[in-house]
Amino acid sequence: MKKYTTEFLKDMPKSDVHLHLDGSMRVDSLIEMAQKLKIDLPAYSTEGLKELVFKSHYANLGEYLHGFQYTCSVLRDLENIERASYELAIDCQKEGVNYIEVRFAPQLLVDHSKGLTIETVLTACNDGLQRAKKEYNNSKAVKIEHKPEFHYGIINCAMRMFGPKGFSPYYTNLYKMMNYARDMQVITMAAMEMVRASVKLRDDKGLPIAGIDLAGQEEGYPARKFKDVYAYAHKNFMHKTVHAGEAYGAESIFEAITECYADRIGHGYSLFMPERIQAENITDKKRYIEQLASFIADKRTVIEVCLTSNLQTNPEIKSIKEHKFKNMLENRMATTICTDNRLVSNTTVTNEYKLATDNFDIPLKRLKDIVAYGFKKSFYPGNYVEKREYAKLNMQYFDQICEKHKISSK
Repeated sequence: MKKYTTEFLKDMPKSDVHLHLDGSMRVDSLIEMAQKLKIDLPAYSTEGLKELVFKSHYANLGEYLHGFQYTCSVLRDLENIERASYELAIDCQKEGVNYIEVRFAPQLLVDHSKGLTIETVLTACNDGLQRAKKEYNNSKAVKIEHKPEFHYGIINCAMRMFGPKGFSPYYTNLYKMMNYARDMQVITMAAMEMVRASVKLRDDKGLPIAGIDLAGQEEGYPARKFKDVYAYAHKNFMHKTVHAGEAYGAESIFEAITECYADRIGHGYSLFMPERIQAENITDKKRYIEQLASFIADKRTVIEVCLTSNLQTNPEIKSIKEHKFKNMLENRMATTICTDNRLVSNTTVTNEYKLATDNFDIPLKRLKDIVAYGFKKSFYPGNYVEKREYAKLNMQYFDQICEKHKISSK
C-alpha cells in the first residue's frame, strides 16, 4: 500500500466539489457573528463549541446536523454570508485547493424582512468568493510561482424536507401561503422555485451558479419526487448532483441517476450495502448492486466521497477500513475526495486525502485519476473547452509536485 506525506498531499492541486458553506465556517468567526447579531450559542469559545457542538465524533446524523441551526442563524445576514464565503475560499487556497464548488440552500437563509432574498443571498456569497479569487490570482503564487489559478462555482441545494416552523422564515411563510397544500406539494414547489431562480440568476445576472443539489433526509423523501424539478434544470443546461446513498439504500442512487439525470452523486456510501435496500421489487439485492455499480462505473458518474463525514454519521462503521470506498476502488468507479463540512467534520481536503491514502491501496496513477476527476467532472462555470484547459493545467502541476517530492509511479 503506497502512502504519501502530508506535505505532498497539501502541495498537490486539489478540488472540493462537495463543500457546504453553512458547515464549513471558521468557529471563531461564527462566535463573532453570533455576538454581533445577539444570537445565543451553547458556548462562546472555540473550545466550548468544539466540546458541545462541533465534536470529533457524533452519535448519529441528527447530532451531526445539530450545529447547522447556529451557522444558518448567523448567515441570515448579508455581511456574514460574504465574510464566510471569503474566509472559506482563503482556507481552501492555503492548502492547495484550486477549485471549489460551494453549496448551500439559499432558501434556508432568506428573510425578506431583512432584505435577504435568493438573489441578495447568492450575490453576497459570490462577492466573498470573487474577492478571494481576485486576491489569489493576482498574488505571487500565481504571477511569479506559476501555480494554477483559483476558481469556483456555486451549487444551490433544494431541501428534501422541511416543516412549517423552525427551518427558516422563508419556509415558514411558504407554508402559511400554501395553507391547503400537502407537505410534499409545498416542498417540491419550493424546490422548483429555487431551480427557476438559479437558472434566471445565472443567465440574467451572470452569477456562477454551477449546478443544483438535493439535500436533507433521504428516507421518506425519494429523489423521484423531485423529477420535474430536475427535468427543468436539465432542459436549461444546469449541472446536477444529488445527495444519495448517504442514509438510504442503493435504489436512492439509481433514482438520482435515472429520474434526476444526476451528473454526480453525493456520498453514495450505501451503494454496496444490500441490507439497506428496501424496495420490495428488488429480490436479488447482490445482483442489483453489481449491475448498478457497473452501470455507474461505465457512465463515469463521479461519486463525491466524504470519508470523515460518513464515519461521523454512520456509527456502525467501526473503522475507516470498513468504508465502502474500498468497494468503489475495487469496482474502478470514478471518485473524487471531498470534505462535506470542514467545521462540522473538523477536516480539510488534505486530511481527507491522507485518510484515504493511508488506509486504502491507491497507487500514484490512481491518485492522479481521483484528483483529475475533481477537475474534469467539476461543474466549472465556463465552457467545456475552458474547463478542459483548466483541468490540464492542474494535472501538469500535479506532475511538477510529484517531481518536487521525488514521487514516481514505479
